[in-house]
Amino acid sequence: MPALGCCVESAVSPPLGYSFLSTPEIFSSGVPPSTNAVPFTTHWSPELSSDLYRVDGWGAPYFTVNSSGDISVRPHGTDTLPHQEIDLLKVVKKASDPINSGGLGLQLPLVVRFPDVLKNRLESLQSAFDYAVQSEGYEAHYQGVYPVKCNQDRFVVEDIVKFGSGFRFGLEAGSKPELLLAMSSLCKGSSEGLLVCNGFKDAEYISLALVARKLQLNTVIVLEQEEELDLVIDISRKMAVRPVIGLRAKLRTKHSGHFGSTSGEKGKFGLTTTQILRVVRKLEESGMLDCLQLLHFHIGSQIPSTALLADGVGEAAQVYSELVRLGAGMKFIDIGGGLGIDYDGTKSSDSDVSVGYGLQDYASTVVQAVRFVCDRKNVKHPVICSESGRAIVSHHSVLIFEAVSSTTTRSQELSSVGLQSFVEKLNDDARADYRNLSAAAIRGEYDTCMLYADQLKQRCVEQFKDGNLDIEQLAAVDAVCDFVSKAIGASDPVRTYHVNLSVFTSIPDFWAIDQLFPIVPIHKLDERPSARGILSDLTCDSDGKIDKFIGGESSLPLHELGSGNGAPYYLGMFLGGAYEEALGGLHNLFGGPSVLRVSQSDSPHSFAVTYAVPGPSCADVLRAMQHEPELMFETLKHRAEEFMHKEEEEEENKEVAFASLASSLNQSFHNMPYLAPHSSCCFSAAANSGGYYYCNDENIVGVGAECAIGEEEFWPYCVA
Repeated sequence: MPALGCCVESAVSPPLGYSFLSTPEIFSSGVPPSTNAVPFTTHWSPELSSDLYRVDGWGAPYFTVNSSGDISVRPHGTDTLPHQEIDLLKVVKKASDPINSGGLGLQLPLVVRFPDVLKNRLESLQSAFDYAVQSEGYEAHYQGVYPVKCNQDRFVVEDIVKFGSGFRFGLEAGSKPELLLAMSSLCKGSSEGLLVCNGFKDAEYISLALVARKLQLNTVIVLEQEEELDLVIDISRKMAVRPVIGLRAKLRTKHSGHFGSTSGEKGKFGLTTTQILRVVRKLEESGMLDCLQLLHFHIGSQIPSTALLADGVGEAAQVYSELVRLGAGMKFIDIGGGLGIDYDGTKSSDSDVSVGYGLQDYASTVVQAVRFVCDRKNVKHPVICSESGRAIVSHHSVLIFEAVSSTTTRSQELSSVGLQSFVEKLNDDARADYRNLSAAAIRGEYDTCMLYADQLKQRCVEQFKDGNLDIEQLAAVDAVCDFVSKAIGASDPVRTYHVNLSVFTSIPDFWAIDQLFPIVPIHKLDERPSARGILSDLTCDSDGKIDKFIGGESSLPLHELGSGNGAPYYLGMFLGGAYEEALGGLHNLFGGPSVLRVSQSDSPHSFAVTYAVPGPSCADVLRAMQHEPELMFETLKHRAEEFMHKEEEEEENKEVAFASLASSLNQSFHNMPYLAPHSSCCFSAAANSGGYYYCNDENIVGVGAECAIGEEEFWPYCVA
């Protein structure tokens, strides 16, 4: 502990009787250690970093810390061979390096997608249910349904349809555009894959779903409201299409916490017991009771325990059996979402960010619960469906962003002369606080020290507001109080790391519902982190920060940023593949990140980039808010031309200056809104004007030629 002695005997006039903090070792002992300090060890290792950031907890089996101290991706989960691991830092380097250096010239923030992880998640889910069906003697099968609301990205949906085709995997839609994309995607999928139509419906939605039925897609219209049934009956008769109908039941079972609010009798969606009976009677009167084939329910996202799961599934199986008894043509029980993700690696059932079970536990619980009820009621086992979107897509993408600077509260250092000048300008009350502070320091009374330090600062603030203390003196009292705080261990050691990111755009659930995600440096993990920090984003909003982390921490262990050498410091947010991209907004007009799709390959670095696209440009986000970038550019160009001609320069110089200014303005519209890399002040036009890369699964074929910007062309148009 630094000595709290300043040799300031002259700071207080002799009659006052005290020399402030004159004993060198006043605060050298008895100071409580920091509760959030990184464990000290003379030798640091990647294994220690893995423990510190709980990587083996939340990351298994897809993420690990390699011997180089970087985060590695294990694309095939537990089946990944050592040479197949992908070093995430190498992926980021490939993405961000300039094109003329062999990179792709993409700007961060960056979402990296790993379709191999997506495939492994889907196969693991199917395998868990297949094993449960076989081991429990269940007499039907499982077929999953992916709710596209979790991530509507074209390649995510297409990959799921492709990878799940052999498993009869289907899609769930909750709106008309989602229904259109699901219809189109399932044309290439399994003919048995379900197209589940959820959400509120109007006549157009129902007509579209019936068109899908005409196109031989295995479409089920799930009633969320009783009133929808009249539309289904009427429109299906007019279109001469026999519908397959499901209904969503409001169960009594629900779980506590944020994610349980969507379930239970007062949930947003679904039919009560009374409404279900009225639907059955109306279908029977219409001669369409055989069309009712699916029961859907949803206990809530992030179901914490298998006990709650068994309770809810058991209740739903009772409803299903009653529908069979009433004569409905039941075939499917759709258990909805709820298969949770262990965001913090604790495997706890008492947290919204963890769950106390694994895939196999979940599948076995569901199968056992359905079988038990159906056997007791002598009901044929239904096909089990689930809409486990979060569990399927969360692991497959990683958000990479850069910390560009860090700050700490550093006060000025006071000399004896400066301190004496400071004391001389204090009023009597403030001088008394100063003397009492000095005396308490000599006696080693730390709490009293802080009391008088705070009181001294407040009195000085009041003097400053009254105009009796100048700004230098106000800074001096900050220096005195901060010195005392640091000396007794009461100061906040947490730094603020400024990151090239918008929380509102890329991690909206953190801001909106306090959802926590693992955030970890993706490199330097063979070095001991020497600081703790919170993350502050680029937006002009006090909520644009991350100050809560997994494990209940209010700060994150971090490394020192490169001092002047321009070396980037990359952080990764993991398990954010569900919802975050679709929910992100345009706060401060920061658009979405660049996107990279990476597959495991036998190349030297174990990966191949199969798709890359820069994030939205300034023009793109302006256009999204009804501005017209082309007209804005013309207005600015005209203004520049007007004022350039007023300058007293030679005509030739004016033309050169105007061309340069217009070109710079043009480039600004086409650049991303985020901070530029350290190495350049602008980006290549092809990388930031809607240009894109696309290739097969082996290697990149290049940049779209149509996106090259000529030197004289002020407004190129490029469509990805």
